[in-house]
Amino acid sequence: MNPILLIDDDQTLSELLCEYLSAEGFTMEAAFTGSDGLDMASNKRYQLIILDVMLPNMNGIEVLKKMRQNQVNTPVLMLTAKGDDVDRILGLELGADDYVPKPCNPRELLARINAILRRSQNMEDASSSSLSVDSRRLEASFKGNSLKLTGAEFKTLESLHQRQGMIVTKETLCEEALGRRLTRYDRSIDVHVSNLRKKLIEAGASTDIIINQRGTGYLLKPE
Repeated sequence: MNPILLIDDDQTLSELLCEYLSAEGFTMEAAFTGSDGLDMASNKRYQLIILDVMLPNMNGIEVLKKMRQNQVNTPVLMLTAKGDDVDRILGLELGADDYVPKPCNPRELLARINAILRRSQNMEDASSSSLSVDSRRLEASFKGNSLKLTGAEFKTLESLHQRQGMIVTKETLCEEALGRRLTRYDRSIDVHVSNLRKKLIEAGASTDIIINQRGTGYLLKPE
């Protein structure tokens, strides 16, 4: 398994995070300047890069920008100053996968890392399958046919795709796709799934690609 690269000039914090994540089974490498981190990221394959925004000689935003320009597509989790929306938005626009405000809780950092790695694995799996869901670009296709989805439809498909072959409850879909709790008479998810199914079928999918588990939720049929 490829290592994780941590780019942060705070050596004490870096040692603590590397020790914590190593105990969770990850192989860790560290860089303490933006230029060193960029050089390492450009010359070695990593499964994830944890990138601090506040770095000497080249800040994290610049490092991320240069990495993406150099076709380094490794997933990036950014560490930003608490409440600094400008850095967060810039990072996401430049291709960061997620962010955690500093000082960060190691358990939250671990959860975010695992979520990114799951999405990354799903994207790799999708590249060899009929259905492709690109969470970074918010694009989806079936057998090479682009799916014209609304934001809610894409988030619904993404949630189902991450658990392909498993029943996803309406409660989970509502929270992940619509950002709210499911209420008693809320039929929004059913409508979005119905529209999503139609668009998949139009793109060449079988009529039962999304299965309704009555009273429970929905299942995206595995290929």
